[in-house]
Amino acid sequence: MAENSGVFLLQGEDSLVPMQPGHFAAEDHFQRLLARFPELLVGDQIDPQNPRRWILVKREQAISTGEMGSPTWAVDLVFLDQDGIPTLVEIKRKEDSRLRRGVVGQMLDYAANCGTYWTAEALRAGFENSCQDTGQSHEEVLAGLLEPGTTPPEFWEQVRTNLKATNIRLLFVADAIPIELRRVVAFLNEQMDAVEVLAVELRQFVSGDLKTIVPTVYGHRPISPKRATAQRWNEASLFAQFEQTLDEKELAIARAIYAWMLKGGRKVIFGNGKDYGSVYPVFKPNGVSINPAVLSAYDGLRLQFASLDKKPVFGLIPARQALMQQFNAIKGVALKDSDLAKYPSIPLRTIADDPEGEAKVLNALTWMAEQIEQA
Repeated sequence: MAENSGVFLLQGEDSLVPMQPGHFAAEDHFQRLLARFPELLVGDQIDPQNPRRWILVKREQAISTGEMGSPTWAVDLVFLDQDGIPTLVEIKRKEDSRLRRGVVGQMLDYAANCGTYWTAEALRAGFENSCQDTGQSHEEVLAGLLEPGTTPPEFWEQVRTNLKATNIRLLFVADAIPIELRRVVAFLNEQMDAVEVLAVELRQFVSGDLKTIVPTVYGHRPISPKRATAQRWNEASLFAQFEQTLDEKELAIARAIYAWMLKGGRKVIFGNGKDYGSVYPVFKPNGVSINPAVLSAYDGLRLQFASLDKKPVFGLIPARQALMQQFNAIKGVALKDSDLAKYPSIPLRTIADDPEGEAKVLNALTWMAEQIEQA
C-alpha cells in the first residue's frame, strides 16, 4: 500500500482522492513547467505586500566572465519582475547530489558575472524572442506586467539600472529543498544587500492523471532600502502633472473620472511610475481583484482588457465586447475585437473633442461598475 502523503483532492462533495508524492522525470520537464507557468514561483510568498509577477526572458540564458578562453554557462531560466529585477533560476531535482553544495557555487558564479556580461538590450531581445517562440505579442505580455503609469522605456531603463547595481534575485528551485541549502540561503541573505536569495520548493503529488504542486518559499527577509519600489504618486502629485500637460477641458474630464473612482467611498491605488502618474479603482468581485480601467498621465484612460481574461465578470469575450461598446459610444473611439486581448487607451483629448464625451465616459464607467457590483 502506498504511503499517504497527507494531501487530498476533494472532488465534488463526496469524493476524496488521496494524492501520493510524485517526482519530475527530468530537469527539462521542470524547466518547461516553470517557463510556461512562472506563477509557480509564488510571488505573493516572496513579497506579500507587493506580490512579484514575472515575464520569462529566456531558458538557458548564456553567461560568461567575458575573459578569453573562459567557460560559458547557461542559467536555467531568467525572469524579470514588475520592478525590472532580473531573477535567475537554477533548477535541481532532489535526486541531484549538487543540490546541497554544487548549485550554490553555480549561482554565485552567475551573480558575480551577470552584471557585466548581460545588458538590458540582451535581456529585452531574449524576452521578445521567447514571446515569438510561443506565439505571443511581446508588447501585450509586457503591458500585462507593468505597473500602471510605468512605460516600456522606463521599465527597460530600470532593468539596466538593476543590472549595473547587481540588484538581482537568485532562486534555487527544487522538488525538495534540503536543510543544508536552506541554511546557505539564510546565510547569503544576511551577508548580501542588493542580491536577494531564496529557495522555492515545488512538491508534486499525483493520483492517476491528476497532479498537485505545492510551492513553499524559504529565505524571506525584510526588503532593504535598495530593493524598495519607487515612491507612489498621490492625488496632489498626479493632478499637478495633469495641470502641466492637459488643457482646461481635458483636466475637467480627468477630475470627473477621478471623482467617479472615489464614488461611494471606493478605494483607489496610485501607480509608482518613474515619470508618469496614474490611479485606478479597486474592484474585487468574488474576492478576485480586477483592474479594468486606469487614469494615466501617460496615455489617458487605459482599458485593461487583457488583464480581465479568465477573471470574474469580464473574463469571457462577449462580456468584454459589451464593455467595449460602452466606450465606443464616445465619438472618435473605435475599439475593435482585437483590442479585447490588449491594453488600449483612450486619450483624454479624444473624450474632450466629443461635446458629450465626459458624460459618455462616465456612463461607460458606471455601467462597468454596475456589472461588477451585480456579480
